[in-house]
Amino acid sequence: MKNIAIIMGGYSSEYKISLISGNVVYKFLDQSKYNGFRIHIFKEKWVYVDDADNEFPIDKNDFSITVNGNKISFDCVFNAIHGTPGEDGLMQAYFELLNIPQTSCDYYQSALTFNKRDLLSVLKPYGIKTAISYYLNKGDVINTAEIINKVGLPCFVKPNKAGSSFGISKVKTEAELPTAIETAYKEDNEIIIESFLDGTEVSVGVINYKGEIIVLPITEIVSENDFFDYEAKYQGKSQEITPARLSDEMTQKVGTIAKRAYEVLKMKGFSRSEFIIVDGEPHMLEMNTIPGLTTESLIPQQAKAAGISLEDLFTNAIELALA
Repeated sequence: MKNIAIIMGGYSSEYKISLISGNVVYKFLDQSKYNGFRIHIFKEKWVYVDDADNEFPIDKNDFSITVNGNKISFDCVFNAIHGTPGEDGLMQAYFELLNIPQTSCDYYQSALTFNKRDLLSVLKPYGIKTAISYYLNKGDVINTAEIINKVGLPCFVKPNKAGSSFGISKVKTEAELPTAIETAYKEDNEIIIESFLDGTEVSVGVINYKGEIIVLPITEIVSENDFFDYEAKYQGKSQEITPARLSDEMTQKVGTIAKRAYEVLKMKGFSRSEFIIVDGEPHMLEMNTIPGLTTESLIPQQAKAAGISLEDLFTNAIELALA
């Protein structure tokens, strides 16, 4: 039996969703193969939480725990932390130094994909289309006329390095821009302002499944809100249609682009890329490397449509990491 540390929580606004994801992984882990351990990673404490909610501190020197006098080390880490430090490369680099296999991509890919601006600039030379964007760092002079001149109205103001749609605003008039920028700065010290893409929004899961890179059935997102924000994502304010209502040709096209991005970036583990299709051309918004794994989340929905159970999905991730 292999000992699997399921890390969850994290330091960002997304920690609650991460705890749900981590518990789903714990619940669906194949217990004939693995001993699962729920590990909560918070700024103030790293602890193993047992089924009776007792907490045992993690020894950060070798990422081990001691329970009733027995020292337990881990064969593999299942990473279910959305946002920092699980999705931005920090945990990945730490586990690489300790030589412990983990289920997500490597630290460079994590850091790169977590930074929307840098991700899109790396993918652009490969012919992957994106929205028109304008970047701000905290402290920069804000010239609203110049921004609107470049990206147009309406536009989106987003934190550059945050997940789960926290801090995002849709701006319809120039007067709304300063408030939207303030909101985004609460999540991050870098901001990306993007032109509004009016089209069909889709989410494309790409995974390495049994050694082969496959594109999962695509999900179409129809938000009741102005855009696919936190409410739409986690509080049922959106309709998610899997498989998406796309022609075979478009399904093929957007799938090929998502797969190309995965391969170009030398990704591992799960990835979920968001696109908006405008006039027959998919435009990439971002790529998530620790996508939600709650039973309502998109990757589990897509895996189900592909005939892959959660247990199988999680076993596959662990086996690839161990290999």
